[in-house]
Amino acid sequence: MRGYVSVRLTNMRRILSTSILSYISLLERNLPSRASLTLGQQSVFAQRFCRKVTTDSSSMDLSDMRKKYKGDEECFEESQLVSLDPIKQFGNWFDEATKCPEIGEANAMCIATATKDGRPSARMVLLKGYSDEGFRFFTNYESRKGSELESNPYACLVFYWEPLNRQIRIEGAVERIPFQSSCDYFHSRPKSSQIGAVVSRQSTPVPNRDYLRQKNAELEEKYKDTQVPMPDYWGGYIVKPYLIEFWQGQTNRLHDRIVFTKPKDGESELGEFQHAAEGGWVYQRLSP
Repeated sequence: MRGYVSVRLTNMRRILSTSILSYISLLERNLPSRASLTLGQQSVFAQRFCRKVTTDSSSMDLSDMRKKYKGDEECFEESQLVSLDPIKQFGNWFDEATKCPEIGEANAMCIATATKDGRPSARMVLLKGYSDEGFRFFTNYESRKGSELESNPYACLVFYWEPLNRQIRIEGAVERIPFQSSCDYFHSRPKSSQIGAVVSRQSTPVPNRDYLRQKNAELEEKYKDTQVPMPDYWGGYIVKPYLIEFWQGQTNRLHDRIVFTKPKDGESELGEFQHAAEGGWVYQRLSP
């Protein structure tokens, strides 16, 4: 067995750089006997070895990482829209996502914002409500996203539900929601979450985690018998959409993209391939 491995390693040494010979030496010392490995186990072993070598290098080729999505027989046709109102169509897909046991938080979404001069940033937050008016979430107004929204009040939301091979992208203008609405939601949260919002001056530097623990303990004691006041730097936003895109992945990469847009003021004629929808929206299919 060791003679077999030695021959294989000799060939490998001819093509591998000296920087990974240490891995080969380690492999020789720990390689199980060939007889104890099935073909499948040998394949897995080889893949893990190659992945280790690749991981430890300064460059990683991920070109072979791909998965199958849906087949053409499961494509997303315009006739399958449950409504020509994109908010209702969103609700249909969102409900299916909440019922999928493989999706932990269907309301988790990436929100991208940008500075006034166009430098973007993105992070995950939780959707806390939606209606014909728009999509609501809550945060610290003094956080990075809050500061960016004050100077550039536009955002993009992305929901990605991998088990369903679906994505929804929403672009819109952003406004603060009324103070009382923020206050009502704040006090509906668990008390520990309310205290956490008071402790955290989001996005500002702190010396260490113990600092946060100490502040949290102090406020737990302070408010153990009283209501936690909502800080003035915390509250909700609403994203008022002017674009909502529904994407469904296809294995052949001819992904389905159906996008709804709100025409700008004064635009009344439909563009090429556009169709009238409900509520002043229009929709069309985009090339993947």
